[in-house]
Amino acid sequence: MFEVLAIISTWSIPVAIAGILTTGLWKKVPIYETFIDGAKDGFDTAISIIPHLVGMLVAVEIFRDSGALGTLIGIISPLLVFFHIPAEVVPLALLRPISGAGSTAVMTHIFTQYGPDSFLGKLASIMQGSTDTTLYVLTVYFGSVGIRQYRHALAVGLMSDVVGIITSVTIAHALFG
Repeated sequence: MFEVLAIISTWSIPVAIAGILTTGLWKKVPIYETFIDGAKDGFDTAISIIPHLVGMLVAVEIFRDSGALGTLIGIISPLLVFFHIPAEVVPLALLRPISGAGSTAVMTHIFTQYGPDSFLGKLASIMQGSTDTTLYVLTVYFGSVGIRQYRHALAVGLMSDVVGIITSVTIAHALFG
């Protein structure tokens, strides 16, 4: 099973790129010019999200450095034991919906502390890939295009993050536990 996943993982991006290029050639789209136009739009988007990104990063650092994250983990620790969730991955689960950079830093810390091939490293990897930066997406991308009413998107995004966290813990225990 791991060999099949490794083959799929190795070939998925080249096949996707080849599919996009083939579809563009089939439909006679000027591929290079379309790519350049998209890249220009991406640059404008990057400039417009910088203020939102700075605000989000400051909020994450305040949450982590104030000790609020450690206090929250202490409060929910009985639930973690009951559901067999290692406390070491809770910062990743809590930070992932907020910040991709913050959750990557937590995952890197888990890799450094326990190794990427350890159970915690594999669980962190699955969790990182199974969830999204919901609050980051809502703040930065919705803010950059002026969407103000995102109540339902927030609820659905956070629910999908919870499902991703539960599923990643279940899969990690089933495959590596």
